[in-house]
Amino acid sequence: MRHRKDGRRLSRQRSHRKAMLINMAKNLFIYQSIKTTLAKAKESRRLVEHLITLGKKDTLYSRREAYSVLTDRTLVKKLFLEIAPLFKDRNGGFTRIVRLNNRVGDGASIVILELVEKIKKEGKPKMVKEKTKEEKPVKNIPKREEKPEAQHPKEDKLKEEKLKEEKPKEQSDKPVTELPKKKEEPKKKPGFMEGIRKLFKK
Repeated sequence: MRHRKDGRRLSRQRSHRKAMLINMAKNLFIYQSIKTTLAKAKESRRLVEHLITLGKKDTLYSRREAYSVLTDRTLVKKLFLEIAPLFKDRNGGFTRIVRLNNRVGDGASIVILELVEKIKKEGKPKMVKEKTKEEKPVKNIPKREEKPEAQHPKEDKLKEEKLKEEKPKEQSDKPVTELPKKKEEPKKKPGFMEGIRKLFKK
């Protein structure tokens, strides 16, 4: 038995249904109109109108109550400073339901849930030209001197070996004009054994 339990179940558990309705209220305050089914729109409208009545009071208690539902400081600020002041002269009926066609598939009736009073968006006039910012002179900043990269000792050895291999190749390519003179070796004095050999040869 459902004594004193009003509201639609929407084929969801309590936690899922509560989170869905809060998200719908948040989106309505951000975009000022949302597209949903008729059953969801009628159920979320109750929560939205309750939050707007809290925004009209603008007390510390009402702000805390609104924050416990929305859990977003920027949205609470927008509700109390921008949305709620639009409905000062209204005692109720802050939202409107506009019916659309039925949804293809399950045949659910689709509606648009929107606020009766909307925030006017301030746009720039079309004919007014925007002022261009004056370009500031660029200061000549001295460039940093690039430090030579530290080389590995193994790389240094490999480079030295390559240079040694390249040097003889370069010398061979040049035309040979004069051969280097060989140094004359000094004549050795005949020893005792060499004299004996000469005698035996004779």
